[in-house]
Amino acid sequence: MRLKRWDQLPEYMKNEKVRPYYEMLKRRQWDLLLKRVMDLVMALILTVILSPVMLILAVCIKLDSRGPVFFRQKRITRYGKVYRIFKFRTMIADADKKGPAVTAAGDSRITRMGNLLRKCRLDELPQLFNVISGDMSFVGTRPEVKKYVDAYSDEMFATLLLPAGITSRTSIAYKDEDEVMEKYLRETGSTVDEIYIRYVLPEKMKYNLDYLKKFSIFGDIKVMIDTVFAVIR
Repeated sequence: MRLKRWDQLPEYMKNEKVRPYYEMLKRRQWDLLLKRVMDLVMALILTVILSPVMLILAVCIKLDSRGPVFFRQKRITRYGKVYRIFKFRTMIADADKKGPAVTAAGDSRITRMGNLLRKCRLDELPQLFNVISGDMSFVGTRPEVKKYVDAYSDEMFATLLLPAGITSRTSIAYKDEDEVMEKYLRETGSTVDEIYIRYVLPEKMKYNLDYLKKFSIFGDIKVMIDTVFAVIR
């Protein structure tokens, strides 16, 4: 997982706010290599072990509501690459065409099975396929849709120096993001998209940028362990 040369980055990433993060990661090439090896090995092992669980969940999703088993949506990952994320479907069919890309508590588009999957984060299991392909990592910034990435500040683009992640310190801190969104909806009366871009995204990015500053393979392992305990709690 070597970094591209600075002159090979997308033009919007080649700014002075991103440069310090680039230089820090450049000095940690060995950790970047280990990160990819760890991602690949763990993803392959977990896919084999969890395949019976994923099969059972797939059947439950089909029995619970009409629509496909998987939710596939275009997201943005390293260097601004567009890819299609794998998640178990937790909402009604074509939910992304009937509302915003983020949800608030009580969103009517969420199915009964989907509500259970979200609480246990089991809807994210299929992202193991994205990790194997290299589009995602176990730890990294949440993969956003393009309209939210378009709202990034210059500094936020630094998060695109690494692949998008399944979990992070941000995911742990915002494990109840639906409730946070609902609170802002009541207080501001703005739309879900406006709230996410104006209030939630900047706060989440503080964690993401701090992760880049402190990036290490041991830090990634600790985030994964803390995520397991957060889900259990």
